[in-house]
Amino acid sequence: MGLPRKALRTTAVGAVAATLVAGSALGLSPAAQAAPPTVRFVDITGDGGTVLKANVVTPAGADAGRRHPLLVLPTSWATPQIEYLAQARKLADSGYVVVTYNTRGFWQSGGHIEVAGPPDVADASRVIDWALAHTPSDARRIGMAGVSYGAGISLLAAAHDKRVRAVAALSGWADLIDSIYSGRTQHAQAATLLQGAGALTGRPSAELRQVFDDFLASRLEKEPELIAWGKKRSPATYLDRINDNGAAVLLANAWGDTIFPPNQYADFYERLTVPKRLELRPGDHATAEATGLLGLPNDVWTDTGRWFDHHLKGEDNGVDREQPVRLKSRTGGGHEGYPDWKSVAATSRKIDLAGSTTIRTNVNSGADGGALFLSSLLDQIARLPPTASIPLLPRRWAAVWQSERYATAQQVRGTAKLHTTLTPTAGSGTLVAYLYDVGPLGVGKLVTNAPCTFHGRTPGQPFGVDLELFSTAYDVPKGHRLALVVDTVDPLYIEHNPSGARLTFSSPANDPSYVSIPLREQ
Repeated sequence: MGLPRKALRTTAVGAVAATLVAGSALGLSPAAQAAPPTVRFVDITGDGGTVLKANVVTPAGADAGRRHPLLVLPTSWATPQIEYLAQARKLADSGYVVVTYNTRGFWQSGGHIEVAGPPDVADASRVIDWALAHTPSDARRIGMAGVSYGAGISLLAAAHDKRVRAVAALSGWADLIDSIYSGRTQHAQAATLLQGAGALTGRPSAELRQVFDDFLASRLEKEPELIAWGKKRSPATYLDRINDNGAAVLLANAWGDTIFPPNQYADFYERLTVPKRLELRPGDHATAEATGLLGLPNDVWTDTGRWFDHHLKGEDNGVDREQPVRLKSRTGGGHEGYPDWKSVAATSRKIDLAGSTTIRTNVNSGADGGALFLSSLLDQIARLPPTASIPLLPRRWAAVWQSERYATAQQVRGTAKLHTTLTPTAGSGTLVAYLYDVGPLGVGKLVTNAPCTFHGRTPGQPFGVDLELFSTAYDVPKGHRLALVVDTVDPLYIEHNPSGARLTFSSPANDPSYVSIPLREQ
């Protein structure tokens, strides 16, 4: 079975490479000029002797007599080494030496998939060593960038290698556990996609296979080991090192990222003390950067280039004078600038969750977060988020609270927070909260959502629940209202409700229940 899959990977790499080269020749990439950058395919020895397949793209006419800033780009999960070729040519055309490499365990690189473990971090340093020895690159001006998996490895490298002076982490993670296990709930579709793509295009390590098995099988006794495994691979764990090393950090993500939700990036950004920038846009995982990988105009990659031009080449391009937090609303409009993440929501408005409501579990009420990639991509391209008819949601399976109709438009910005008192009939359970923009006909458009799972509770004993919904930017039109819906089943997540269990939500007089809506200053 191994040989046919290896042959398939080799054929796929060749086909994609030919497509990108042909695209450049046809003018899809502005870098395809009379004197294009030089592209070489090389083998680089990584940690422990593992061979990493790589591309080296150097500026036209570059020689050892002149040193150029170096950019190192690790590939995304399950993508071949030519992933960044179009962008690498553009960057080389503007004066960078660019080395992109296939992370260990994927495609033709050696080793096994370690999920940004210590061998992956060591590989990044070995690639830098190789580039300094074999290309006209400058050891004082080194940057790293990547999409998704490459973003996480780049941030981890900045924590462990002081030579890295600037990072652009696009659609990545700061906290791996808070990404795929937020609210103590397995993000099933995301994990299954990663597992399948890894098995198809690479060689998962024995440790990784066991982690996936335990995670998807909901083996609660393995939870401490899972958390420790994820923390070791989380840039947030090494925040102090990143701050001490001083690399300038650009973070970019999408509001609807179903693999690495934006909350964990925003929290990480606030704790960085280095030069930093946070950009959040509509879309799903890596969809905001996708057109740039084909060499087409793309504002994420444009800003990435400006970031490196300033921090590695010393260009006075104004990127350091712009508001460092840059947002685009999912409902349209241009970029909004803020001095920090806390300033995104100037105020908040509470929706009271009055009364006592009991729902049954184990049935999808019709409110859910949609499908991985598809739903947020439709929202990005056509502004069509998942919808539900709020009046028709069965109250047997869904708890529903609504605001009054708003007399003015409400610009939701940041992180909505749910506080309630929950009384379960079982010791374990899962709830999923959804915030909807409800129009005059009762059709709700999904604004945001988040899951929450509990274990070890005493049946019949109430306890407080505080849940942060995934951060977003969404404009609610005048005359609409917001609705909070809570049910127990969503295809995106694994539920932990025993058959026949019930959940009761109440609002004690001494501890009222509410959802707090973050609003931009108007």
